[in-house]
Amino acid sequence: MHNKYIIWKFALLLMTVVACTKVKDYNEPISGDKIKPGVISNIKVANFNGGSYITYSLPNGGNVLYVKADYVINEKTGKKRQTKSSYYSDSITVEGFAEKKEYTVTLTTVTRSNVESDPVTVKVFPDTPVYRLVARTIRMQADFGGLNVQTSNPNKKPTGVIVLYKPASSDKYAIYEQKFSDFEEVGFSSRGFDTLPKQFAVYITDQWGNNSDTVFQTINPLFEMELDKSKFFANALPSDGKIGFGWVLTNLWNKSTGGNGWHTVQENAPLPIVCTFGLGVSAKISRFTLYGRSGYEYGHGNPKVFSLWGSDKPAPADQVLPIFAEEGTVLGDWVNMGNYVWPGPPSGAPPTAPTATDRAFYNRGLELNVPFTAPKARFLRLAVSESWSGATFAHAMEITLFGNTN
Repeated sequence: MHNKYIIWKFALLLMTVVACTKVKDYNEPISGDKIKPGVISNIKVANFNGGSYITYSLPNGGNVLYVKADYVINEKTGKKRQTKSSYYSDSITVEGFAEKKEYTVTLTTVTRSNVESDPVTVKVFPDTPVYRLVARTIRMQADFGGLNVQTSNPNKKPTGVIVLYKPASSDKYAIYEQKFSDFEEVGFSSRGFDTLPKQFAVYITDQWGNNSDTVFQTINPLFEMELDKSKFFANALPSDGKIGFGWVLTNLWNKSTGGNGWHTVQENAPLPIVCTFGLGVSAKISRFTLYGRSGYEYGHGNPKVFSLWGSDKPAPADQVLPIFAEEGTVLGDWVNMGNYVWPGPPSGAPPTAPTATDRAFYNRGLELNVPFTAPKARFLRLAVSESWSGATFAHAMEITLFGNTN
């Protein structure tokens, strides 16, 4: 027992000494081998949109740390990139090229002692970069209070759509709005303009700073107005949610976000929870603002996931709506005019514990765009697929709609 104690004490002392010893020169190369490494061989190239995959065989010897590729991606600006691949791999990807043309890539092996091999050059011929493909699909058209821009990106690679505007008082275009995504289809509206002719332009950029040619267009924004709520009327259909607590549907447009709103019964009802109302006119809807119930921000029956359905029929028939359908889906007399998700607390706090600022933000209402491709409508259905509490009832305080009745 005594010997075991001595051995244990000695081991503990040794660990303490090792732990307290200062490690020197930790940034120095982990190898002292200064021999120049061999070059890569058996090089093969496979090109793709905006880049190339390069495969190779590493040189003999176990001191190689990585292979690096140096290349110019834009010969007009001289912009360069460097890509590295560890010795565990036999390939390297070079990308970000601005054009579909031949480029030179310089490949070098580097050892653990930071010694470089002789360079090896290889020619690559990347296919048309994605940002240029997206630029070919730019579509601009007049929208309510501005313009609508649409692009297609079947490769689903990150790109940016940049909207420029030139005021009548200026001779230069300036960035007005930017949208970045890797979505296959991008469509959005830039608003805030009167109906006089406006000069707009759009170009596409990518994550490496490559910019497409700019598309210019003069557009007359469409007139937009708030729809007259005094013409709205309830139009309950058999599949609509039953009214609960006396919170009738007409409260949804009584120009008040306090007091009573629209509320369905707290029963085990099938989703979505739906309400139907008439506009009193046939209108092309541009956007709407929905107000949730104060005091239950991000909770209770306030809508979280919902959709808007419309019909331009004089007396549309009932239709049981699905929990989800793609925009533009037609079911009976009804068409899906948009799918929406109410975002969570902007502070990042959990929905069950929003901050005072989160609550104030929530109670300002949520403004949402209706796709420009949506048809005119005389009747609307608000379909709540999920409330913030996950309950099978729903409530909302007010809806304000904008568009054009011409």
